[in-house]
Amino acid sequence: RVLRNGKVVNYHVYSSLWSSIKQEATTILENSCWKVGSGCSIDLWTDSWCGNALAETLNIHPNVLIWLPQKQVVLPFEPLPDVLVWSGNDKGLLTLKDAYNFKRNHFPVLSWAKVIWCIDVPPSRSLLVWRIMLDKLPTDDKCEFAFGLWRWLATSLNLVLQFQSMEDIWNLCDKARSNWKSSMTWIAANVVLAGNHTKALSSGTINDFSMLKAFMVTVHPPKPMSLKEVIWQPPPPQWIKCNTDGALTPSASACGGIFRNSNAEFLCAFASKTDMASAFSAELCGFMTAIEIADARGWRNMLIESDSMLVVNAYKSSNLVSWSLSNRWFNCLKLAGHMNIIVSHIFREGNHCADRLANIGLNLDRLTLWNDVPFVVKDSFESNRLGKPFYKVVHS
Repeated sequence: RVLRNGKVVNYHVYSSLWSSIKQEATTILENSCWKVGSGCSIDLWTDSWCGNALAETLNIHPNVLIWLPQKQVVLPFEPLPDVLVWSGNDKGLLTLKDAYNFKRNHFPVLSWAKVIWCIDVPPSRSLLVWRIMLDKLPTDDKCEFAFGLWRWLATSLNLVLQFQSMEDIWNLCDKARSNWKSSMTWIAANVVLAGNHTKALSSGTINDFSMLKAFMVTVHPPKPMSLKEVIWQPPPPQWIKCNTDGALTPSASACGGIFRNSNAEFLCAFASKTDMASAFSAELCGFMTAIEIADARGWRNMLIESDSMLVVNAYKSSNLVSWSLSNRWFNCLKLAGHMNIIVSHIFREGNHCADRLANIGLNLDRLTLWNDVPFVVKDSFESNRLGKPFYKVVHS
């Protein structure tokens, strides 16, 4: 009530004793120390948990403390051996490939590399162009005749072309390719307006197929498309279903989930920022948060649903989980051992509630719980409750 993060609050507290005790609060804190339990309430640097505070022992200036990491390490429920892991690998193993990628010279990405190394260009020609671009071909350093020819062509076409290097020529090719794409788009649009837009063969006869086969031409007919109905289903009686999902942007990642009972009634929802580097890790955090909340609330019959098959497979095989999440994953599996848990997959079209909650988590600072339906998911929640179908395009 009177302490926040180990410090005395600044606002007024209605108490007949606090006004007198507050004057001695500094003395009380200086002569107190923390008994370590879960560690969630202890500040590593400023609190006294192993003698004097580390900031005092190491003589760290208060301005420097702001930049020191304020992170918590998840400890396993049971004693596990300490393991030295390679931080550049999700598995924590230093393989020969990882060692090579770590030691090799990392050259800048070249814009023309993917253009010349493709299936449409013979490897011998790709190698020749590669040597030309890297100036490894035994020719004159500067071919004035070639550049003069390009300047003449630019003058003839009334274009402004600058050719100081081979890179300039490749940039011109990129511009020409964009113009070519624009022309093809215009032609395709006119074909559609003319009503002759089709991918079907002009004359799909046996003779045509025989001729194509004789020339060893592989025919790739368009795959038929079908609509698959996706409906969110409530769990069986006495069970609770939690739909989870993750979200990833270039600057942040988050997870979210929603709990519902067998009558499709809302029980709880959560969202949290995860600070993970991959969508899979964010989705795993959503899965683990669901188990932790279920255990805290005493829900023992859980059906957890995710639109990621990787999460479903990770529950079957822990080898898919990265080393940075392994301790928390180990703890969640221990909690799951005291529950009846079924993990299933659902298409994204039936997981809209969890998807929107995960997007909310991108703007949050900590784990947030809702005991009422959040406004942003009300429409999706009602659609699921009423059994409204959604449709997914499937290429069979």
